[in-house]
Amino acid sequence: MRRTTRSSRWRLLGTILALAILLGGAALSASAQTYEPAQPQTEAERALIARNPGQWQQLTPEQRERVLENYRQWQQMSPAEHQSAQRNYQEFRSLPPEERRDVLQGLRQWRQLPPQRQQELREAYSHFKQLPPEQRSQIMQRYERFQRLPPEQRQHVMENYHRWQKMTPEQRQQVRQRFRARRFRKF
Repeated sequence: MRRTTRSSRWRLLGTILALAILLGGAALSASAQTYEPAQPQTEAERALIARNPGQWQQLTPEQRERVLENYRQWQQMSPAEHQSAQRNYQEFRSLPPEERRDVLQGLRQWRQLPPQRQQELREAYSHFKQLPPEQRSQIMQRYERFQRLPPEQRQHVMENYHRWQKMTPEQRQQVRQRFRARRFRKF
């Protein structure tokens, strides 16, 4: 099992989220527009293709569509967003190949999420970034501990989490009280 340092885990998490947020917006803005798939709609898009005719011809229709979606999003971004995206890209390129694969896998998973879930995750990440450094560190330590668990134990933890999510506040309080009572009996 590969060991990843805390700082590279932070980088990986940040890169996944940054790419997901950056590219997640492309899907939303592209779906709001009406245009023929994989066809340039503006003079700027036609110029982009004209500068790279050989490469454009080698792309599949799906790849062409993705290029145009990304280009359209890029055109709508502010200079600060351009700089941020370029930094994220450079950071991504500097990751070891295994971590880059992890980032891309996370991005594929992100794209499969419903827009509402993506928004919930963006808000959760925004909240996470605003936490005090000690609290963020504690969360990351717990996450790393979770990642080190064998798959069966991780599955068990996730099942417990889902059960917890379905409980009413009263049920949660009862579970907390039982847990505290057990902890005190051990001492």
